Amino acid sequence: MGLVRWTRVGFILLSLVALASTFSPAGRTAYRRPDRGIVRLAGTSQSLPALVAEYHGFIADPAKPAASVHPSNSSGIREQIPKKYIARYQHWKHEFLETPTGQQQWAFYQNNPNFTLTVVISRENPEGGNTSNYQWNEEGKLVAATITLGARLDEGVPNPVYFPVMNSLLPNDTTRTISGETLAATKMAHEFGHVNRTAKSDPVLYQLQLQLMPQYNQILLVNGRDTSDPRLLELAQRMGATPVEIWEDREYWGETNAMLYLSDRFADDNFRCVLFNRIKRSVDLYARSYEERFLTIAESTPPPRCGW
Repeated sequence: MGLVRWTRVGFILLSLVALASTFSPAGRTAYRRPDRGIVRLAGTSQSLPALVAEYHGFIADPAKPAASVHPSNSSGIREQIPKKYIARYQHWKHEFLETPTGQQQWAFYQNNPNFTLTVVISRENPEGGNTSNYQWNEEGKLVAATITLGARLDEGVPNPVYFPVMNSLLPNDTTRTISGETLAATKMAHEFGHVNRTAKSDPVLYQLQLQLMPQYNQILLVNGRDTSDPRLLELAQRMGATPVEIWEDREYWGETNAMLYLSDRFADDNFRCVLFNRIKRSVDLYARSYEERFLTIAESTPPPRCGW
């Protein structure tokens, strides 16, 4: 992995221990034992950094090959919510739709005759969420995706390493408590961000990355974590980046959408600045090379810029 990466992992471990605390009466932090390596998800072709896997959990059929798909008969948003979860889901959805960001993105998919977005709730990975079942048509347009939300989405604050925006909702003694509904809506915004970004991605490259990432990680695990291995260099060149870099990029795009939601949700400049400054601290620590995408959102928010 290299000295810089291992130093970063060691710092992450210390930071997670220091940051562990109670979220609110509605939930708890999502911190678990961080793993220095990667996690292979059973039944899939994906391998995730452990700190990503702890939030996204199991992802079934993350992407399907390009095919002739005609979703016009079932286009829009299909909500497949078990009866016992309907009430809580409606609270989360209402909170998401309280903002212009939520309204615009929901309406875009609801009214799109060429796209089917399925939203489901599952007991698996109860405090997390994921996107899967991506489908492209023969022209390379994304035409379907599934967002899976955990049954306890309003609990558990993800780690600050890959989720600096969601982690900003972890309160302390100097700030007001964030409701579980707001936490759940922020997680929904993160998942919508994944769909939004995948729709703009090259489907051929996206699926090639899914195919090659497990190969890269398998070699890495057996070669003593030598990232200079010619086989790894060749795979990274074909993928356009290493697996960790690919997952970092995807997660931070999801987080920028979550930041858009929060910038709408909190009109109070002072409290918004509290959150934005927390985001900035985490970005400075763990995601400095991705700072520009978060800075763009901070700059688009009405003054003050909150120290960005």
